[in-house]
Amino acid sequence: MSRPKFLVVGGGVIGVSCAYALARRGADVQVLERDTLGAGASGGNAGTVSAGHPPLNRPGRIVQALTQMLDPASPLFLPPRWDPKLWQWLLGFGRYCTHEHVESCMQVMAPLGMDALHLFDDLIDAEGIECGYKTEGYFEVCSTQKGLVQVKYESSIIERHGYHPQTVSGDELRDREPAFGRDMIGGMFYPEARTLDPLRFLIELADRSRRLGVSINEGASVSEVTTAGGRATGVRLSNGDVLEADSVVLATGPFSLDLAARVGTRLPVQPGKGYHRDIEIRTGGAPPLGVACVLSETSVFCTPMDGFVRFAGTMEFSGENDVMRRARLEQLTMAGRLCFPDLGHAAPSSEWCGLRPMAVDGMPIVGALDGIEDLAVATGHGMLGLTLGPVTGEMIANQVFGEEDVRLQAFSPSRFQGFDD
Repeated sequence: MSRPKFLVVGGGVIGVSCAYALARRGADVQVLERDTLGAGASGGNAGTVSAGHPPLNRPGRIVQALTQMLDPASPLFLPPRWDPKLWQWLLGFGRYCTHEHVESCMQVMAPLGMDALHLFDDLIDAEGIECGYKTEGYFEVCSTQKGLVQVKYESSIIERHGYHPQTVSGDELRDREPAFGRDMIGGMFYPEARTLDPLRFLIELADRSRRLGVSINEGASVSEVTTAGGRATGVRLSNGDVLEADSVVLATGPFSLDLAARVGTRLPVQPGKGYHRDIEIRTGGAPPLGVACVLSETSVFCTPMDGFVRFAGTMEFSGENDVMRRARLEQLTMAGRLCFPDLGHAAPSSEWCGLRPMAVDGMPIVGALDGIEDLAVATGHGMLGLTLGPVTGEMIANQVFGEEDVRLQAFSPSRFQGFDD
């Protein structure tokens, strides 16, 4: 019997994870990446495998956003512009900012996070992936009492769902990580977290996928999904070439929207831009951090990698573009200097921005698209793309091979039927 042929559109961590999982089931898989592997958020993110946290949709989030939206140095930035789809999305986002929605999300995301952690551990070990993988957890640190109250509240939610956050004082922080400054008054330690170099992980996973027979084509831009008789038959590339397949998976982050819309499905997702700055660990550069941390008040992650510290974060809703705003990059450095007084003034070794697919309800969109057979989507992961990459691949493989996976029910694209985005 011939092997089923799959086309996975998108060569980020979600797409490659889907390809890997499908190939392990014996499928003939081809990945189509319009740029290069890791060119988007998959290569430039903070490198944290962070499970069990509440969704971005939380009570009070809209008020917070409105007070920060015009400040280019704030954690959240919405530059003034006319974009009806964005404002409709924000209205929808606000409708989900309730205690009830947070609890509903946690009911499905907390156990999925546990699955993700176990799958990452097994994958790294089984495939011998070298990506600086660390299982020491990370700190969330605060410089204000208000921030500390909020962190403790969120950790109480996490703890109710089976995780084990630990409260730490300012002195305990400095005992465990001497680079922390005196302005850090305390925070939380999350032992159920991992860190890694995301680009190295993606490249190594792509290599293991190739060993399973996966073909990865970079520079292959898909213009549309081809259909016949109510099912997907393949894709058409921007150069006019048509590739045929038994099934197609759309895993192109925020760029999945146009491809889904062409087959009659609207997904309420907006591109949320993130940034990073990498500073080498040396005199005049970054301090030699032993454990990663996130700065609560500024939402900036500081992740030690191979010879440098990555300062990453921020959320910018400015549309589909790769424009790097200097104020956003400077915000990363200012936040880092507040936390680490010994952070020097060495020039960054890397500066980057990339787009993350932000679903209106704060949860991934994974599964079959209604109305078209043999077409699935995996997008909307927001800031959890790395965390949920392998487990998303597993769910997609279960779905397309017709194996029951109850986890998919909560993430189905059909949950947005009739939703006005």
